[in-house]
Amino acid sequence: MAEAAELSREESGDSGSIQETFPAAASPLGLGVAPSASEEPPAAAEKSDGEAAEPGASSEPKADCQAGEVNSQEGLELASAETEDSTLQTAAAKKIKIEIKEKKEKKQKVDEDEIQKMQILVSSFSEEQLNRYEMYRRSAFPKAAIKRLVQSITGTSVSQNVVIAMSGISKVFAGEVVEEALDVCEKWGELPPLQPKHMREAVRRLKSRGQIPNSKYKKITFH
Repeated sequence: MAEAAELSREESGDSGSIQETFPAAASPLGLGVAPSASEEPPAAAEKSDGEAAEPGASSEPKADCQAGEVNSQEGLELASAETEDSTLQTAAAKKIKIEIKEKKEKKQKVDEDEIQKMQILVSSFSEEQLNRYEMYRRSAFPKAAIKRLVQSITGTSVSQNVVIAMSGISKVFAGEVVEEALDVCEKWGELPPLQPKHMREAVRRLKSRGQIPNSKYKKITFH
């Protein structure tokens, strides 16, 4: 009996040691082995990866903030430049308007002075001078003849404004020639009316002073 008890105790002790030695034997169904203390669970590994990625993620918002600040500064600079340009343009436009206004006022003042001087001069005319002045104001070259002459010289048709301008210039030229002819007549000790010799001498003197262009072509010969 004692031997049988010892054998049973030894068997039970051997099985306990076997159980203690192999506590986590793999099952035939392929269940996983319990992780050891040295191995980290997948959740912990993912957490550590997330913590490692946090510094990079925090740096990206900082870069975005810096880019936004740079863009805002550029926008402010552009807005300030545009406002400066607009102020300069408005100032230049105001200056131009003031200059134009001053020129108009000055021209108007000069015209008023000229009209006043002309009125004083006309009021001081004698009857004969007044008649001559009236005849001068009424006299004019026929526009048809001026137009025909200009077209024959230029070879093209001209507008009515050109004809009016040329008739006015011709009237001024004729007045200068007559005035010079009167001076010639007075210097020669003769009295009006003017004669062809007075007109020819007047034209010669005006040409000598360069007031009439020389229309004749001079052929220059080289020796």
